[in-house]
Amino acid sequence: MGKKREENLQTDYQATDIKAVTGLEHVRLRPSMYIGDIGERGLHHLIWEILDNAVDEHMAGYASHITLIIHADGSITVEDDGRGIPVDIHPETGLPAVQMVFTMLGAGGKFDKKVYRYSGGLHGVGASVVNALSEWLMVEVYRDGKINKQEYRRGEPLYEVKVVGNTTKRGTKVVFKPDPEIFETTKIKFDIVERRIRELAYLNPECTFRLVDERSGKDLTYKFDKGIEDLVKFLCGGKEQLFDQVIRIRGEKDGVDVDIAFTYTKDYRESVETFVNNIKTLEGGTHLTGFRSGLTKAVMKVLPNIKLQKELKETITGEDLREGLVAVISCKVPEPQFEGQTKTKLGNQNVKNIVESITYEYLSEYFDKNRDIFRLIVEKAVEAALAREAAKKAKELVRRKSPLEDSSLPGKLADCSEKDPSKCEIFIVEGESAGGSAKQGRDRRTQAILPLRGKILNVEKARLDKVFANEEVKTIVSSLGCGIGEDLDLSKLRYHKIILMTDADVDGSHIRTLLLTFFYRYMPKLIDAGHLYIAQPPLYRIKKGKRSQYVKDDRELESILLKTLEEEAVLIDQSGAEYRGENLSQVLKQVKEIEEGYKAMARLKGEEVLKALLIAGITEEALRDSSLLGEKIKELEKLLPDMAIDTHYDRLEDAYEIVFKDKITNRKVIVDVDFLSSLSYKSLLEGSRVRFPVRIVYEKKSIEVESPQDLYSKAMELVKESFEIQRYKGLGEMNPEQLWETTMNPATRRLLRVSIEDAAEADRILSILLGEEVEPRREFIEAYAREVRNLDI
Repeated sequence: MGKKREENLQTDYQATDIKAVTGLEHVRLRPSMYIGDIGERGLHHLIWEILDNAVDEHMAGYASHITLIIHADGSITVEDDGRGIPVDIHPETGLPAVQMVFTMLGAGGKFDKKVYRYSGGLHGVGASVVNALSEWLMVEVYRDGKINKQEYRRGEPLYEVKVVGNTTKRGTKVVFKPDPEIFETTKIKFDIVERRIRELAYLNPECTFRLVDERSGKDLTYKFDKGIEDLVKFLCGGKEQLFDQVIRIRGEKDGVDVDIAFTYTKDYRESVETFVNNIKTLEGGTHLTGFRSGLTKAVMKVLPNIKLQKELKETITGEDLREGLVAVISCKVPEPQFEGQTKTKLGNQNVKNIVESITYEYLSEYFDKNRDIFRLIVEKAVEAALAREAAKKAKELVRRKSPLEDSSLPGKLADCSEKDPSKCEIFIVEGESAGGSAKQGRDRRTQAILPLRGKILNVEKARLDKVFANEEVKTIVSSLGCGIGEDLDLSKLRYHKIILMTDADVDGSHIRTLLLTFFYRYMPKLIDAGHLYIAQPPLYRIKKGKRSQYVKDDRELESILLKTLEEEAVLIDQSGAEYRGENLSQVLKQVKEIEEGYKAMARLKGEEVLKALLIAGITEEALRDSSLLGEKIKELEKLLPDMAIDTHYDRLEDAYEIVFKDKITNRKVIVDVDFLSSLSYKSLLEGSRVRFPVRIVYEKKSIEVESPQDLYSKAMELVKESFEIQRYKGLGEMNPEQLWETTMNPATRRLLRVSIEDAAEADRILSILLGEEVEPRREFIEAYAREVRNLDI
């Protein structure tokens, strides 16, 4: 027996069984390790990586203009006028430096302080990770009078770096299209990009940023001469300031550059944004701690010099000075230590002392000279201290005496029997009816249910003492048992999973946003420790024959329908070729991209111009060759008799542009190298390998499709007919068994862990929609009104 086992061991596990996954292949297998996740945040992270590289060129003293374009087909262009990535051959690898930057992990100029003193993209994975996770990427380098170009498909170079023209400009242009095979969504959100560009413009006042969205026609330019002072005014948006000035502190020590701007408003909340090397540090860090202690020390030093009752002076703490504070802290640190690749908390200990001493020295003098401003700040802090005392009394009533005293648990809470918090979870459910179903469907051993009546207090407009006196807040805090605010003690938390369970409709989203904001402002430690989750009830229940399953969202429904076609349908093209299984799904994915690309391009340039370009076979090469272009223009003139067609030479691109002008309306359309070299246009030009018209046979039905543009949608309609599809609107529509099966059973449910960024975003939206200021709310509603799909009226 022993001998046989020995033989098995030798034959079953050899060196050849060890799979070494190198470089970009590993990025595609495990994208979340590099960009955090494959949802919306990860998608936008690709843009930040390339944008950070452009900003680093500005910080190094070379680039002064940065342009970002969101194209109609979902691809993104980032261009700067810096030095341009080097294109010469690297002595060790024998590859051009630009190719190394885009194809090798850990290749970059950021590790050497001679090239970049301060830099945001320090991990050296930026450009290569973006390339690996893009369906297509193109880089153009304008350097030494030449235009150098290389393209990649999913990280693999399509050709060697080549010179395609001469130019007088310099810099780097990167165009990339995130890969739909990797990301859950490839829809770029304009407001997320706009917010980041605006932020960068505040932090880099000498640089001009341009943001273009071809989908909506927006074209915005940002340049803020006063830098972060302007950002402080923007953050005050609509709130009444305590005094007019914005206090600005600047200093440099041991290579760390400190820039702080702050003021006070009559609001009750602190609003502080912190940055290191242009990267937003959402969770703060040592620079924020340094500023707070410097501010507190300076106030305490000058405090004895002003007339104020002694007992009031003694009540003030550092925490009281935060009420109404609006501040921006921007530090440039040569070797920043961030916690993790997502870079949200600064860890360098020396930065705390540097920021503290610069803040303390400046403010001690400033407060001494500006007693009127100092007095206003102190009076505001005294008010906060008195409110804090009142809140403390209210909090005492809320807090549970000890986890064993069940008498103090709220009556609405249906508790679980398990006493080990790590095995327990609590569902915070909206409404009594859903609460009833949840109570019946749960596992009583480990699952507690807390139904909320109506909507939790809007914490946007309430002061601390008011928040703690609110019934729903009291119920949540006493159920969790760990306290609230500064006194929160995680060791007393009664449930290690806190799950928000709300409907998929508008009211449900509103309640979820209110709850997220409450946890973000008053219990952030729970989010940091990973205890807060959102339940994801399914949107659909689909049934085919005797088999039924729950479906999370439209994307999952689409993939199930596609899988069904792959397994059960056949496509027969004009030549009689048959496509089944994997081949069929590849054809459908390809025509879907062609369909989406066609619609986007037609919106941008007009359908008749696009059709003419495709029929005439106009390519990027034609725009760089005047004799070939002349022939193509004649073809276009025959195809478009109602248009005047002209050409214009662009010296910077060393290529021509074709200008179409409608003879009746005078509408102009310009087609340039960028448009013709895009993936979407090239895909349209190549077309589908399938010969049309085609026939799809599924079950006992058969349909004929004339063009690639209609194939995907018609195939989906055909397969949909064989399913019964039920759409859920609320948790109340489900019986206890369904609720358990879909949303509560740990083996089958889906939970989304809330990160500090998610909660911060909920907080921001709540401030816009429920704050005092009308203008931002109007802009937000106008921006999103077009995107409304399912409106509950």
